[in-house]
Amino acid sequence: MCQEFYRAIRPVHLTVSHARGRSWSDRSGAFILGLVVWMVAVVPLAIGGHKGSEEHHVVSDTGTEHSVGHIIEGATFRVYLSEGVGTDKEGSQVQARVDAALRTVVEAFNHMMEHPTDYARFDEALKKGALQKVIIEPKVVNREGKEFLLLVAQTAQPNQVNLLISASALEKQGYLNHPDQLVPVLAREFQWVVSKSDTTPKRQTNMPPGNFKQVPIKTNQEIAEMSGEDRDHLLQLLFRTYLTTTDRHNSLDGQSYYETGSTTRIPPAQSDSTTKLYDIRVREALQKIVREPYFQEQTPKAIRSLLNGKVWNVTFADIQNRDWATRTRVVPKEQSITVGEQERTIQPAMILINIHRSAAPEDPFYTETNGLPMGALPVDKLARVIAQEIQNNITEKSMRGHVAQDELSAPQ
Repeated sequence: MCQEFYRAIRPVHLTVSHARGRSWSDRSGAFILGLVVWMVAVVPLAIGGHKGSEEHHVVSDTGTEHSVGHIIEGATFRVYLSEGVGTDKEGSQVQARVDAALRTVVEAFNHMMEHPTDYARFDEALKKGALQKVIIEPKVVNREGKEFLLLVAQTAQPNQVNLLISASALEKQGYLNHPDQLVPVLAREFQWVVSKSDTTPKRQTNMPPGNFKQVPIKTNQEIAEMSGEDRDHLLQLLFRTYLTTTDRHNSLDGQSYYETGSTTRIPPAQSDSTTKLYDIRVREALQKIVREPYFQEQTPKAIRSLLNGKVWNVTFADIQNRDWATRTRVVPKEQSITVGEQERTIQPAMILINIHRSAAPEDPFYTETNGLPMGALPVDKLARVIAQEIQNNITEKSMRGHVAQDELSAPQ
């Protein structure tokens, strides 16, 4: 049933007509002109459509789309439909499905535009201008040949990506004419839109010990005098040096992740999708901690510890044999290092969030979680959990006895 649907939005083949009676020079000129038009129209899109990340590398059926696009009121991007309409005897039926795909996508985006604050990552993408185009393709697959409903493809334009939508998957998965059901799926994909559009320099890995003096950490007094924006800027610098947010133990590889705000778990598209999703959530939570006034008033030690060199890793992990929801681990004193221009001696700390666990009544952040597992917390709640864990435990955990006890519970 879907074969005609695929043909209905197939590529357009650019041709040069050779009218009878034209001179050789006329025909050559027309050919050259046609070639130039083809290069201008097709080559830039090919660059964008095939410069993707490992998990979002796109091999689409077309690579061309209508030049005008369908406007989403208030948005800087447009929705494009791949060119080509079936001309067989069932053309009208095929066109109806094409129209349904376009209408479903446009209505879903219109709803999100009316309620942008309900979809944090979508709202962030709008503010950053991260999305260049939305293109409805006949079929979208990655380099391994696996078909996806939605994929994000990097473009030649810095800090902008394209969102590709598979028309066949829309039909197969029952989203045609159901934009309300498509909305939450679209909203989830914008974590990748934001992530893949970020072309800022990545953190350095395995930083040589000699470079620790160059770490841009600040004194507690300097941190207290900084604005939220300045603290956020400093945090970004630390992300590029030593501060990591990945799962050091690789305990989430291939595992499903929690839908935000519920106990529903979603199978990952790729083996590392869950780790990358939580990496995004943790980073956003850390940004809230250092930027928003609430944390400056309620958990100032958390802000200082993130920016003065004490915390070196904040991560989600799945540690099944432990019943705690959060834990702070600090390296032994004999492994202390000297960092910054002030040559401060610190014991780097790691903050662990046990993804499948819920807060216990005695946890200071118990009331913030509403009984949800750690992996299901919205970013604002996650930020409060992390901040309170640092605020309450970063000093006490520097004692050697606590370190030794924590080492026993580390994943193997």
